[in-house]
Amino acid sequence: MKNLFVIMIALATSVSAFGQKKNVVDIAVGSADHTTLVAALKAADLVTTLQGAGPFTIFAPTNAAFNNLPAGTVESLLKPENKAQLAKILTYHVVSGNLDAAAVVAAIKEGKGKVVLTTVSGGKLTASMDMGKVKLTDESGKSAYVTATDLKGSNGVIHVIDGVVLPK
Repeated sequence: MKNLFVIMIALATSVSAFGQKKNVVDIAVGSADHTTLVAALKAADLVTTLQGAGPFTIFAPTNAAFNNLPAGTVESLLKPENKAQLAKILTYHVVSGNLDAAAVVAAIKEGKGKVVLTTVSGGKLTASMDMGKVKLTDESGKSAYVTATDLKGSNGVIHVIDGVVLPK
């Protein structure tokens, strides 16, 4: 009887742990394509914030997107003395709320072809449709495309993008 009780406790514990949904940081950490983003989040001390209640919509650049920045940019941003600048860039990729792909596309349609999103950093990011894909245009006019959508976490959603968007 004691063994049965222990097995039932173990099973209940594993079922509840298995049923828990990962937060947006856990999703990024689990992605081989987002190791640079995760390193940047850690360097900017944003991990705890993004593990919070949210909800957050994150436009997550891939490692390849970071690699397309001018040589030395990422290494420079990861230095402790550039923490504030790095945090501003990273929070420019985050919008408050839980905007899944359908909500983004609906907002673009309602906006007659574009919607201006206010980022957590306070900047503006314009979403529009281009050749059937959502295109994000930053304040300097540079663009990135959403390549994967609706990676849903317990505190928000991640959309993967192929570029790093930058605030002014």
